[in-house]
Amino acid sequence: MVSAGYDARVETRELRYFVAVAEELHFGRAAQRLAMAQPPLSRAIQQLERRLGVVLLQRTTRAIALTEAGSVLLREARAALDAVEAAERRTRRAASDRPGVVLATKAGASSELLAKLLDAYAAEPGAVPVEVVLCGPGEQERLLRDGRADVAILHRPFDTTAGFDTEDLYTEPQIVVLPAGHLLADRPHISMDEVATLTDLPQPRWPRRDGTYPDGPGPQIRDHTQLTQLIALGRTCAVVPESVRTHLRDEHATVPVPDAPAVTTVIAWPPHSRSKPVADLVRTATRL
Repeated sequence: MVSAGYDARVETRELRYFVAVAEELHFGRAAQRLAMAQPPLSRAIQQLERRLGVVLLQRTTRAIALTEAGSVLLREARAALDAVEAAERRTRRAASDRPGVVLATKAGASSELLAKLLDAYAAEPGAVPVEVVLCGPGEQERLLRDGRADVAILHRPFDTTAGFDTEDLYTEPQIVVLPAGHLLADRPHISMDEVATLTDLPQPRWPRRDGTYPDGPGPQIRDHTQLTQLIALGRTCAVVPESVRTHLRDEHATVPVPDAPAVTTVIAWPPHSRSKPVADLVRTATRL
């Protein structure tokens, strides 16, 4: 229990220390990452635990692990640090001599929509320059959360929209992309279970948020250009939104996957945004 009158407010510096330790699960590596000595880092974490009145880390002679309270703080600390970084970046951008909007979108996705949106917005009275940041899978969400982007094009269910204001733009079915000439290329449709059991075309492995890849026989994929080339070479296949067809070549074949979840493209922005250019851009997108 925290005693009455005791100051339990947590400093940003302490959150950064804790996140480093919680992600590394090793005080030595965390200290190296923070460019500081280990003893003061250990003392800072102990002080944080005393201040909150909870145990954040279970320590043994060989390893440390997060407690339930530690897991909660890690999740909340990441969000809080992202919010601080976002405030800093957006404040600097607001003071810039060159006002504009930064839009993040996944490379190779929603290209036709993006082109129409940029053209339509540029024709609006008072339009400002739009900087387009092309991202790898899942990166646009992170850029929007930490302030490097003002607005983003996201795709449910692949991207998380929790904590953002959003407007749905369109929903589409999914297809599987196969190498041209594959024995299933002429099928009228295929199920998700059949795709999962294609041993000659193991599923691609996309990076997690921390940059690591899940285990599996399929190739590690960084972007859609790499994915389409490996499909053409007969090394993998992929279930993707139907609109990806416009980027494929003769080396690819597509088959509908009726039981795959539909993909909804949304435009997202921070709920506290009061930017008129962001509001105008969102209004233009929904009108399209």
